[in-house]
Amino acid sequence: MASAELFKDPFDPDEYVERLAWRTPGGGTKGGAHGFNPQQLFDEFVAHIAELKQLDGRIQRKVEQLETNLQREARAHSEKVADLQKSNQVAFTHFQSLEDRINYVATKVVHLGDQLEGVNTPRAHAAEALKLMKYFDEFLSDDFKSEVLINPYKVRDAADIVHKLHLIAQELPYTTFAEVKGRIVSKYYAIEQELLNEFKEAHKNNDVQKMKDFADTLSHFKGYQYCIDAFIEESLMNAFYNRNELFNEIINLCVKVHKVIIDVFSSPEQVMGKLVSKIFQTKLSEHVHAKLKEHRNTDPEKYLQHLYMLYGKTVELSVKLSQYKLGSDSNFLNKLTKTIFKPFLESYIDVEEAFLKEKAMLISQRFYDSKNHTKKQLHSGIQDLKAVISDKTNIRFGLSSSSSDGNNSETYLSQELAINLLQETKMGFGRCKTLSSVSVLPANATRIYALLLEYLCKQHIEYAIDLGLLAIPSSDPKTEPNIYFLDVVQQTNTVFHLFEKQFSDTLLPLVSASPKYSDCVQRKKKVRERMEVQLDTGIDRCLSSVIGWMRHILKSEQKKSDFSTDQPPQQQCTNACQSVCKYMKKVTEVIRKALDGNNVDAVLKDFGTRFHRLIYEQLQQYSFSSMGGMMAICDVNEYGKTAHLLNVPFVSSLFDSLHSLCNLLVVAPENLRQVCSGDQFANLDRAVLHTFVQLRSDYRSARLAKNFSQ
Repeated sequence: MASAELFKDPFDPDEYVERLAWRTPGGGTKGGAHGFNPQQLFDEFVAHIAELKQLDGRIQRKVEQLETNLQREARAHSEKVADLQKSNQVAFTHFQSLEDRINYVATKVVHLGDQLEGVNTPRAHAAEALKLMKYFDEFLSDDFKSEVLINPYKVRDAADIVHKLHLIAQELPYTTFAEVKGRIVSKYYAIEQELLNEFKEAHKNNDVQKMKDFADTLSHFKGYQYCIDAFIEESLMNAFYNRNELFNEIINLCVKVHKVIIDVFSSPEQVMGKLVSKIFQTKLSEHVHAKLKEHRNTDPEKYLQHLYMLYGKTVELSVKLSQYKLGSDSNFLNKLTKTIFKPFLESYIDVEEAFLKEKAMLISQRFYDSKNHTKKQLHSGIQDLKAVISDKTNIRFGLSSSSSDGNNSETYLSQELAINLLQETKMGFGRCKTLSSVSVLPANATRIYALLLEYLCKQHIEYAIDLGLLAIPSSDPKTEPNIYFLDVVQQTNTVFHLFEKQFSDTLLPLVSASPKYSDCVQRKKKVRERMEVQLDTGIDRCLSSVIGWMRHILKSEQKKSDFSTDQPPQQQCTNACQSVCKYMKKVTEVIRKALDGNNVDAVLKDFGTRFHRLIYEQLQQYSFSSMGGMMAICDVNEYGKTAHLLNVPFVSSLFDSLHSLCNLLVVAPENLRQVCSGDQFANLDRAVLHTFVQLRSDYRSARLAKNFSQ
């Protein structure tokens, strides 16, 4: 039988029909094609459709019944709401009437109260005046009978009376009432002192309510300020036990006392401000001065560390205390802090500068001592002149001790030293940022920066570069040159990158909003440019020395017979070529290791160009037989392979052209004109081709000059 539960969501009609067919005998695929009975499936569908129609009828009748019930309940609810609205309107009308009557009665009561007060106030004033006159009479006769004036337990009541009498006495002529005025004033101060004593006693007993009562009474007296002072003195007494935890104890005390101040005093902001001021001017000031004076003249490093720490903690303390309203002055805590640290902050940068200078000298001296080296005054201009003269002439100057130091391949550059100097100045910049006011911060930071330039850049990096320049061999060396200056270049780049990182990360934020910014940038730029000039000079001289050594190899190992023989080549290249290529590869690796980025490409290009010029000029010195020309082609081919290791297309093209020129040494005379007209020589001057052809041993005998006569 079909039921409504079969059609609950989600409902899939296809699945429903499939399931119905599957349940019907002969309607599925269990018996294969022979087991399928369409008539039986049709009858089942017809019967099921009839059931669905019956189910639809039942559901429809139920829906109609529910709709009828809903309409009936809606009408009943609407009628009930209408009745409630009528009742509410009646109640609102009664409430409005009642409010009008209450207002009327209240107006009458207020009027009656004003009338009663108008009558009662003068009577109360008269009664009060009568009481004061009686008390004044007792002071006049110097005979105290009233219990309030003689009972020590009613001191607060007596205080009110004496305060009023004191105000009255001030208006009386002194000549007539001198004695009574004296008695009232005497009683006034006696009562005031007694109230102070009671307040202190209540404070010792932690009786907040009594403290509040006596403070309220004393607020009308001249000595109310003494009450606040007494409270502060009692609060500070025995409040600090551990000198090393002073800042935490101050916070704890303020948290504890602030609650009491709010409960006791009518002006808690004023009292809290005086308490904080007292703490700063006494306990904190004494702690700071004692801590700093201990190391001021004996240990500048500890002095600066303590100054930085104490000032930072004081500023942090001020931030925490600022949550309490301490008066109308927003700079109150800042002024207290400046007052404490003023004598130390005024001379801070001088101490900082002297300390960093001494520290830098110590770090540098420790490094040079470890290298067993004594720094010398290097006159770089004279040394450069000597180097130029040595390169251009045969004059040789005696090596200084500095130069001899360089022969050990010691760069005298230390990354550790640089890191130590940068770390010291970084801490100095941190102290400077905290301890310098906004107005002098850029100037103070610039002074520290100047020390870094002096001791790291000038006295360490540039000094090492100068030493390295002195140790560079001449351009005509007799032994393999030690070009460790390239190590100097590498280490200089490393150290200067560290310097630039601190410049950007630490210094620039301190000076970015001041005129000192451009000054600092320009000074760094000048130092960088000066170093680059020195390094470029050194690299140029190193390459000259390397090329000079290659020239020496070729001069000493290359034989004329290598290129004038009639025997076919017995080896891949000459011995001189092997030696030069081996050295060339070695130098190339050194350059790649020492330089990076665009610098290595530029230097390798220059090196390759010089190498090409050397080989070109070397070939111009020989006369080549046909077999000797083959040997020359083998050498140039090997030179070209070595040059390709530079990965510089321009240099590779130079050696390709040189290889093509060497082919002219072996071309048959009758084919020479045709070869010279080939595409490979299209970009070369005919004079260059002629020069190479002139190197052939058969140049005259074969009359090769006629190929270039037109």
